[in-house]
Amino acid sequence: MHTIRGLSSAPMQPKTETARRLALHVERLRACRRCPQMNPPVVSGGAVVSRVILVGQAPGDKEPVFGRPFAWTAGKTLFRWFHEAAGVSEAEFRARIYMAAVCRCFPGKKATGGDRVPAPDEIQNCSGWLAGEIEILKPALVVPVGKLAIEQFLTPQKLDAMIGKTFSAERAGHRFEVIPLPHPSGASPWHRMEPGKSLLQQALKRIAAHPAFQQAQGIGGR
Repeated sequence: MHTIRGLSSAPMQPKTETARRLALHVERLRACRRCPQMNPPVVSGGAVVSRVILVGQAPGDKEPVFGRPFAWTAGKTLFRWFHEAAGVSEAEFRARIYMAAVCRCFPGKKATGGDRVPAPDEIQNCSGWLAGEIEILKPALVVPVGKLAIEQFLTPQKLDAMIGKTFSAERAGHRFEVIPLPHPSGASPWHRMEPGKSLLQQALKRIAAHPAFQQAQGIGGR
């Protein structure tokens, strides 16, 4: 078995009750059409049993085409971060970490250009899916990516006060640790200049050293 800093490329272990429940959850999620202004299909990373959940903001227009989260430019940056910090490839990350989002469908474009920010009712409609995933997986670590995702778990503050730190949060009756990341969008300069650059590295080191991330090769055995 080949292991890179705690993440394994070995095949998943046999299905457990957790895996069965998660597979049913993802099947129902993919059929969701609650928000008429959203653009289906639902984008899902699949029923990956993990005690680490990464939470993005919402898919862009490329993610539905490729059928997976973080499938385009921002994703390349995100996975490069994890490869450099933890030696984990994109394929290994996708196979070992559950990938969720605040909203799971592409919101569409604004009239002025750029992706539309999900409306409060759309965020509320989708929040039950995330709560269900936390209830099923009982994660030890949640990694929200970008301000919209971070604000689902922590009181809004400037990124300088949140990135590079570990917080405790509770949702769906379960307590877990939260290590936020900035959004890897090329439109944001925050993570490319100080103090963002150094804080990002601190956050990635904390994630790579977290026991749940280190033990991700055993995620199918609960």
